[in-house]
Amino acid sequence: MYIKPTALSILLSALLTACVDKAAEGPASESGEQLAAAERGPHNGRILREGEFQLELAIFETGVPPEFRAWATNAGTSLSPSAVNLDVTLTRLGSEDAITFHPEGDFLRSNTGVHEPHSFTVAIEASYQGRVHRWKYDSFEGRTRISGDVSDAFGIETAVAGPAEIEETVMLYGQIVPATDRVRQISARFDGAIQSVAVGLGEAVKRGQELAVVESNESLQASRIIAPIDGVVTERAANAGEQTGGRRLFTIVDTSSVWTDLAVFPADRARVRAGAKVTIRGAVSGAAVETTISQINVLASANQAVTVRAVVNNADGVLLPGTYVTAEVAVARHVVPLAVKRSGLQTFRDFMVVYAQYGEDYEVRMLELGRQHGDWAEVLGGLTPGTRYVTEGSYVLKADIEKSGASHDH
Repeated sequence: MYIKPTALSILLSALLTACVDKAAEGPASESGEQLAAAERGPHNGRILREGEFQLELAIFETGVPPEFRAWATNAGTSLSPSAVNLDVTLTRLGSEDAITFHPEGDFLRSNTGVHEPHSFTVAIEASYQGRVHRWKYDSFEGRTRISGDVSDAFGIETAVAGPAEIEETVMLYGQIVPATDRVRQISARFDGAIQSVAVGLGEAVKRGQELAVVESNESLQASRIIAPIDGVVTERAANAGEQTGGRRLFTIVDTSSVWTDLAVFPADRARVRAGAKVTIRGAVSGAAVETTISQINVLASANQAVTVRAVVNNADGVLLPGTYVTAEVAVARHVVPLAVKRSGLQTFRDFMVVYAQYGEDYEVRMLELGRQHGDWAEVLGGLTPGTRYVTEGSYVLKADIEKSGASHDH
């Protein structure tokens, strides 16, 4: 989303920067540069030392879900993993993970995985020959802190994640056509000479309005031709001085109500039913109109599609007969146990995320998504029910995190 800079937006940006700088003075966190500067071992893990005892702790995720692996040495000599007891506690926003380890090969392997985001305070306790070694450090990613005043100024809104009803739809394509009961083809009741024509092509007319005057060839009496309906003159084949000749002189079409004819192919035919809600959008204008399916043809066309029809109130004239449209037809409703507003979704690395709120702290939550439609997206994993998350203004958090550099410490 591009937002044109204004004096207000520049001021708010300054406020946000100040707020984040102030937050950095709070609980210690490591920036991308600090994480990069941390001493690394031969397995690309973080080196932790106390005296002659050294532990290398890494998040390993090659071919497996992310997990901790650790290698220990003492006085430069590699230790058997069975000689070391290791426990790691990850303190996250809103939760805490206690992780134990078991020996495997030449390393210690965590008994549980390390779920995303990898953003936590890490507390390590390693025991070797009766001596306990402890370390603690912060490893944050996808996290920022914004004061209440600044979040209000940016229009950041939140909601609590929970159940929602998601409507399942199928996309159909079709065309706007005039309703046949609102089309009138007008001829003179008798042959004669056209004395005058009162309307032009494309002119809107009212029922009872004079269209032309015709003088009968037999009685020589003049008779008025009047509009039988309100509408627009879409055809005029009458000019003063001509003979009517039994031909059609005018066509009037009332477009205040039109038909939408949609093609349904066999894969979706059984799911589309009369009475189903349908949202129609003009292919050019994008204007949306809601109505229902009123009729389903019992005959298939040469391409095996069946035509379904929806009557559309077109009093504002937005939908023009002859134009193409798309239509979303509701075919099912699903009550899902957990969903989020689609307005809050953002991308982070290779994930679709929302930003969970804990006081003035905001952090990404990587989501596994299911059905999506309208305002809602079903959440299959990555978010705990009851979590407060950002629904509006999430782009502000995304921009701030990208500006500060989101690290992914392995």
